Amino acid sequence: MFYLLRSGCAWRMLPREFPPWQTVYYHFFWKWRRDGRLRRRAHDRLREALREAEGREADPSAAVIDSQAVKGAGVGGPERGYDGAKRLSGRKRHLLVDTGGLVLGASVHAASLHDGRDGAQGLLSDELKEELPQLELLWADGAYTHGFSEWAQKERGWRVEVPHHRDRQLWRYGLEEKPHGFLVLPRRWVVERTFAWLGQARRLAKDYERLPETGVAMIHWAMSRIMLRRLTSATG
Repeated sequence: MFYLLRSGCAWRMLPREFPPWQTVYYHFFWKWRRDGRLRRRAHDRLREALREAEGREADPSAAVIDSQAVKGAGVGGPERGYDGAKRLSGRKRHLLVDTGGLVLGASVHAASLHDGRDGAQGLLSDELKEELPQLELLWADGAYTHGFSEWAQKERGWRVEVPHHRDRQLWRYGLEEKPHGFLVLPRRWVVERTFAWLGQARRLAKDYERLPETGVAMIHWAMSRIMLRRLTSATG
């Protein structure tokens, strides 16, 4: 799975050193995705172990949420759409990450869905709330302010905060000169860095998957590879 993710090859192009691609697909991908082993027994346990190795609690109390529009690769399948803001046809990857950038929840849906109203509410399911009992605070961008913050507080009991550029706020009140160039948003850069990590896996450069569930599984496999490498360094 790590070879396929990193190289971006098709299932039928796995090297001869591996078992037949049908065997790899069935035993190490399809079955793991269907019965939940990939996320609950592999990905989530690795995340907890890495957080503890870094001196943090296994369960986070704060998280960051955002989405990334990904161009489709011409593969058929459900839940595809057009994102007018990005002028892109394909899907969106929605991530909830902790303050270190580790994935807490992931979903894949049509690029046409609104981030806060549809995408985020679909990601923050009842099941995810039960898996994150200590979570209290979410950081998000302005797309999640219209109704989403009220929904998150009422339905999940989580407070939503939208970080702003301090320099731009001071300029708005006439306390400093107008800032120029690109400025990093507080907290928001964490989830953007996670998207950059995932982008190192060539399989995730575009949306090659027929089913959204397969796209979610690829995210969990890619993050599992990253966490394994970090765990090796931390315990090395």
